Amino acid sequence: MAANDQPSDIGLIGLAVMGQNLALNIADHDFRISVYNRTTEKMDAFVDNHPDTPGGLVGCATLEDLVRSLERPRKIIIMVKAGSGTDAVIDQLIPLLDEGDILIDGGNAKWTDTIAREQRLAERGLRFIGSGISGGEEGARFGPSLMPGGREDAWKALEPIWTAIAAKVDPETGKPLLGAERGKPVEGGEPCTAYIGPDGAGHYVKMVHNGIEYGDMQMICEAYDLMQRLAGMSPAEIGQTFERWNDGVLDSYLVEITADVLQQFDPVTGQPFVDIVLDAAGQKGTGKWTSINALDMGVPAPTIAEAVFARCISAFKEERVEAAQILEGPTSHSASKPPAEEDREALLEAIHDALYCAKICSYAQGFELMRAAQAEYGWTLDLGEIARIWRGGCIIRADFLEKIAEAYRPEPDLANLLLDPHFKAAIDHAQPHWRKVVALAAQQGVPAPTFAASLAYYDSYRSARLPQNLLQAQRDDFGAHTYERVDQPRGRFFHLDWTDPERPQLER
Repeated sequence: MAANDQPSDIGLIGLAVMGQNLALNIADHDFRISVYNRTTEKMDAFVDNHPDTPGGLVGCATLEDLVRSLERPRKIIIMVKAGSGTDAVIDQLIPLLDEGDILIDGGNAKWTDTIAREQRLAERGLRFIGSGISGGEEGARFGPSLMPGGREDAWKALEPIWTAIAAKVDPETGKPLLGAERGKPVEGGEPCTAYIGPDGAGHYVKMVHNGIEYGDMQMICEAYDLMQRLAGMSPAEIGQTFERWNDGVLDSYLVEITADVLQQFDPVTGQPFVDIVLDAAGQKGTGKWTSINALDMGVPAPTIAEAVFARCISAFKEERVEAAQILEGPTSHSASKPPAEEDREALLEAIHDALYCAKICSYAQGFELMRAAQAEYGWTLDLGEIARIWRGGCIIRADFLEKIAEAYRPEPDLANLLLDPHFKAAIDHAQPHWRKVVALAAQQGVPAPTFAASLAYYDSYRSARLPQNLLQAQRDDFGAHTYERVDQPRGRFFHLDWTDPERPQLER
């Protein structure tokens, strides 16, 4: 950098679509940003195509150029493929950086990798932030939800930029604010970012966000499937129904785009677009991470797990096609007819309520998982604040996240969202329809795994006594795994000597 050149406020490595959009978002907010890509031609074209950003884009042909162009302490965002790609970039940067410089990983990194990277860089006097970025390509460009984790002093250095570029919500209504012109900064509003916690906390919260996203998407798919199979509705009619639902308690980004998708037509055949899309879903692994972590910590998250399994079984397309010719469902299903108009409206109302109840349970599981992670990883997470920064920008942004934030405001240590008066009242009102839909789906042979798993979770959580007393007795019989007694304090364990005819009890 020449002596009279202005230093950049921040740097960014990796100019795939997400990296480009995030860089433009930063430059639009009057920050000067230096950018680098392994393919120099791509970097040159990107800078040349955007000459008039308010802050300015500075193209750098080498990592050395990038580092020299930055003000100190240097701040560099890494937007490359998570895993080995991130480590390779870090290895190249370490010799070029000085004590106190900050690296920010904006990829979908596994939180345990972030913990290890933060520790490794701290030993070299460098600071590391793992920041979840949610909102997809459009969010990165016009305002994402940002979930940074790392040292708090590193966050303070990054905070002005992250606060400026994050999505904004109306402080009165909690609804996302949109600029009068796409790409222009939103004036005022609450930014959808906040310091999450140390080391991997930010990426952990982003992982849970993605697990909840899996659940949301699968529940919506189940509602769609019930409407087409049991109500005989066309994709366009279902899309119009979701459009109406988006004006109420189900108001969310995912319901909004579902309404749009279902009303689109295939440009090749003219058929409803959704009908020509193969029913085999992909996944990038974050939902699986959420489910595995829930199992590791012993936290029940069956709705999220069923959403992951639903994607897995969808991938068995050829097997399912063959099985459909062999395996039979309920005979009444083949004879069922679309209901009369008044009956169809009643069915739609029931599906709406089932979707809302299942959604409440899915979010309850995600927030319970984050609550448990605090003890596991030594974090202190503000669950209400996390709900607040998810109100705008991110994929799961939804109207009812404001209600979740309100639930944690008077009771930050709330054990489960189901215990909050607002959500308790909502489920009390809607659960007859929820139960009706789950039963109807089973009777008609329509798979509804997240609707059913959510109901089983709800019924299990509200049960003062479960049949695991028998299970524990079985474990003691075949493996001497001991049991606790209802007439003794928790923490005292006993074992029956099953080989002795008199079955004496021993305390262990």
